Order: sequence, then structure tokens, then C-alpha cells
Amino acid sequence: MRTLNLGILAHVDAGKTSLTERLLFNAGVIDKLGSVDTGDTQTDNLELERQRGITIRAAVVSFKIGDRIVNLIDTPGHPDFIAEVERVLGLLDAAVVVVSAVEGVQAQTRVLVRALRRLDVPFVFFVNKVDRLGARYQEVLEALAAQLSVRPIAMSTVIDAGSKLARVEALAPRDEPLFSALCEALGENDEALLDDYVLAPDRLTKERLGRSLADQVARGLVHPVFAGAAMTGAGISALASAIATILPARQPDADGPVAGKIFKIERGWGGEKLCYLSLTSGTVWLRQYLDLPKGPGRVTAIQLFENGRIHGADSLRAGQIARVSGLAGARIGDAVGGDRFSGGQAHFAPPTLETRVLARRPSDKAALWLALNQMAEQDPLINLRRNEETDEVFVSLYGEVQKEVIQSTLLTDFSLDASFEESTVILAERPVGIGTGLQILFKEPNPFLATVGLRVEPRPAGAGNSFALEVDVGQMPAAFYRAVEETVFETLKQGIFGWQIIDCHVAMTAARHSSPASTAADFRQLTPWVLATALSAARTALCEPVDRFHLEAPAESLSGVLTLLARSAATTTDSVIADGVARLEGTMASQMVRSVQQQLPGLTSGAGTMETAFDHYAPMAGPPRLRRRSGPDPFNGVEYLLRLRGGV
Repeated sequence: MRTLNLGILAHVDAGKTSLTERLLFNAGVIDKLGSVDTGDTQTDNLELERQRGITIRAAVVSFKIGDRIVNLIDTPGHPDFIAEVERVLGLLDAAVVVVSAVEGVQAQTRVLVRALRRLDVPFVFFVNKVDRLGARYQEVLEALAAQLSVRPIAMSTVIDAGSKLARVEALAPRDEPLFSALCEALGENDEALLDDYVLAPDRLTKERLGRSLADQVARGLVHPVFAGAAMTGAGISALASAIATILPARQPDADGPVAGKIFKIERGWGGEKLCYLSLTSGTVWLRQYLDLPKGPGRVTAIQLFENGRIHGADSLRAGQIARVSGLAGARIGDAVGGDRFSGGQAHFAPPTLETRVLARRPSDKAALWLALNQMAEQDPLINLRRNEETDEVFVSLYGEVQKEVIQSTLLTDFSLDASFEESTVILAERPVGIGTGLQILFKEPNPFLATVGLRVEPRPAGAGNSFALEVDVGQMPAAFYRAVEETVFETLKQGIFGWQIIDCHVAMTAARHSSPASTAADFRQLTPWVLATALSAARTALCEPVDRFHLEAPAESLSGVLTLLARSAATTTDSVIADGVARLEGTMASQMVRSVQQQLPGLTSGAGTMETAFDHYAPMAGPPRLRRRSGPDPFNGVEYLLRLRGGV
């Protein structure tokens, strides 16, 4: 059968977990609907998820719909857990973006849609909660086109929206108003269809329109919009039909080479590592060894997601998702098979906040470090960092809710009472110019049996870090080049001022070893020193994170709001006043966001709202803010060599 990896994505409280429950119920997978409020949904399994009524970890459930198997992945909606969404995006064949008919397009909606379009993941919209007071179906349709730069096609009509009597009717492709809307939207990219629409509309059968719609959805040219209410089931059958017919599925090759990706890691009752593996090609058998970046791992158990349940199995076939035991060295994002050393591309910005974690009982320090390491396995973007000299532990965050969740998890899962200091903004360093570094084998002061030459240069803003070889790759074992590349990316986490280096290209320009004496350790220890020399020559500019904001407030409070934004050094790029409401868009430093959010209710009698999302890093004025470094400092060559030799 054909398979479809389907993501359910949304802003917080849009109702995507309820939609997941309804799809499972309609497919016959569950015989009773769960509720977020009562904490008994199929996909929110964590106790903390049940308590808070939000999704924190991605969850998987598989079921059949039509002639295809759907692996449905429910993802968090709160922006503090965007990292969990990131790990899922690379697996998806298609997605359903859920938007509340009451709140409409939110900042998180814009972030998700931008990421889906950047990755060429086809998607449709589901406008949920049309039966809630304040539902604005038609306005939401207009906002989708205006704010998201998509081509929405309304596939449903809503009668009595905003009331308990709301009804949703699926529109027939051959009937108005859908027929004209379909032909005009599809005709923009299908000249033959447009010609027939004008000259011979009878030729446009339901089947032909359906084929053209599916083709253009797969290419990301149009985005059908379905309406409904997940709690009552209204409009769900039309969405389910679209999942079965419009969204692009694939025919996996179970006989091909093994290829897949680990996108989630949990710990079992006995502390064993459980890896969520999405297999795109081949077949994995029990007791088989899988090739992983950190070395092979032997599969000791397979728990397969199938027909709405998870059960033990002897094999995992292409197109299926399973929870696999035995891969002790696996990490989130690891490729199984294929190119072992290909790095995953980040689809969202890294966390911009950092906080220090303290054990309330000094005797718990070691246990706290071990617990945070286990949590970092499940969420690598918390960027666990330890300063060995001061024994301070730091984690990175997307927001304050994430901090509360980490604190609760430490208490409930590990019986550790921890406190968190006030969050601070994480800065970044961007190279200013081009710099080089070189240390030659057998030449003072280089004590290592290796030659490494590196050149650094700036990349365009937002391009990320990259590495390339500009040497003859045949002159050394591949393991030595890998050691240099991995160490380069690790060293870039702490620049001249102690902050992460961004938008930097590093090229290896010289390489030599002494056989058989040289080891990968020589290259791992020499690389930070050479890279630090190159970065010092290039120099770096300290940058702060900047958020894009969307603010709405009563028009009569606009003067006070503008004064607040000016005091916060915000830049307003767009402003509209309509129907007594002022809508402002612009950018401000991330460190000012919390202060503005706290003052906004007082200035607007509680009616003002502001949504923010990370936008870019911008150079900072004033003296550089230093960050305490962890580990040996390669920017101080003498100290670095002494530390490695155990001299201090």
C-alpha cells in the first residue's frame, strides 16, 4: 500500500490534538473520543501534557484511510516547543495546518507555513472551531491569503458560523461557487484547463479537476482550505477524503537499501534508550545491526506503530515508523543508512534564551547533571552546557513555559528539586572578515602529529555555518577529515567572546599526517587552536537576536503604544487602523519583548495583544558582553596547550 507521513501542525489551542482524536475515531482506530481537558487523548501520553492540556512531545499513530496507510504525527503547538516540530518536518510527505476560526492566523502559524514552504512540504488548511463564539471563517480565509502568501481555495462553506448551530457543507467541484474558484486558481498554472474553462467548461469533469488539484497541491501551488469543528466532527469527513485523495503519498521500496531517520528518543522503564525510527527504504529485522554515525547498533526490540496501536514486531518495513531498542549510541537526527555524515538542516532558529540550573540540595548536583543529559537526548536544542571550573550548569530555552516544563520534569521523573535563575538572552558572533590559521606537523610550537590549515569567512546572514575541504582527500584516512569537521562545528559554539559563531564558512586548506603514529585525537586537539587563530584574524561582531512582532490594540491607545515601542527601540514597518483597531508590525530586540508584553495590558485596558517570533541577528552597539567559557580556551594558545597536557 502507499504510505503518507502526515503532520498535524498548528498554533497553540487551535485544536490539533482534538482533530487527531476525531480522525482516529472516524477511521475506526479508537472507539471513544479522548479530550485534552480530561487528559485522555491518544497522543498526549506524558503526565505533564495531561496536566497542562498542551502537547509537549511529538506523538505517532498509524492507521488506514482509503487505499493508503497514514502515519499521523501530532506535534506541539506552543512556540516554546518548536524544536519538537523541527525534528518532524523532514519526515513529512504532507501536512494539515490547523487554524482556529476564532483567533485566526497567529505568529506560530506564520512560522510553520514559512518552514513548510521552505522545505517544499505540501499542505492544506483546516479552519477549526467554526462553532465557537467569535468564529470568523470568511475573515480567516482572507487572512490566509494576505498574511501567509498562499493560494487558498475554500473547499467548504459554513452556515451560522460562531454559534452552536453552525453547519459545515463540503462544496462539490462541479458546482458553484467552488467550480469557478477551482478553475481560476488551477488555471493560473494549467493553461489547458484554463482554455477549457473559458471555451468548453463541460470538459472539466470532477475527475480532471481532482487530478489537477492533487498535482498542484503536491507542487505547493495551491492550498485547499477545509472548515469544521473537531469536537463535534463537523467537516471532518471532507478533510479525511482530502487526506485519502489529494495529498501526495508514496510507494516505499521495502527491498531497497536501508535508509531512515531517528527523530525522537525516549527512555524506557529500565533506563534503556528507545529510538523512534522512520524508515523510508529497505527492511530492518530484529537483531540486525544498523549503521549509525557513532558506530553500529544492534536492534534488540521493535515496537511497530500500526492500526492505531503499538505492538511488538520482528521487522520494520519501508514506510513504517517504529520504536526501536538497542541503539545505545543513537542521537536525535541520526541518519540510518544513506549518507552517514550528512548533517541535518535546521528549519527553525535556535533558542534565544539561557538560564542557569541549580540543585536545591547540593548533594543532588551529580544527579541533576545526569538527568539533564538524559533530557538533552530527547531535546538536543536545550544545548546543555557546563562550566567545569565553576561547576555551573546552563540550558537554552525558547521561552518561560519550557523552563517550567523542564523544572516539572526534573521533579516528577527524576525526583530532583531544581531552581532556575532569570533567563538571559543568548548572543551570537558573526565573522567580520577573512582569516587563516595553520599549524604544521613537526614544527614548533605544534606538539601534535598533524598538520591543519583553516580559512574562515563570513556567509550571508541566516545562511548558517558550513565546512568544505580544499585539500586532496586521498592523502589521509577519512576518519581524520571527519575529526576536523566535527571539531570545527563543536568549536564554533564558543567564539572570541564566548558566544556561538553564526553564518561562518570554514575551509580546510592544509592537511598532513604521520603514518602510523598520527591519530584522530591529534586532529581533534589541534583543530580548535588553528580555528581560533583564524577567527581572531577575521574578527567577529557581537550580535543580538531580534524578533518580529505583530501587535493589535484599540486605536485610542495607539499613542501610548507607540511611545512604549519607541522606548523599547522597536522599529515599526507596517501600521493599519481599521474598525477601531490598530495593527502594527515591526522588529525589536528579543531582550525587550518581555518588558513590552508586561506593559501592554496596562496601556490598552487589557485589550492589546502582541505575537513575536525570532527574525534575525543584528550587530550590537557598545562594549562586548563576555560569556564565561567552558573547557580549555583555544584563543589563549599557551593556556590551551597546558590544559591539554594537564599542566593546570
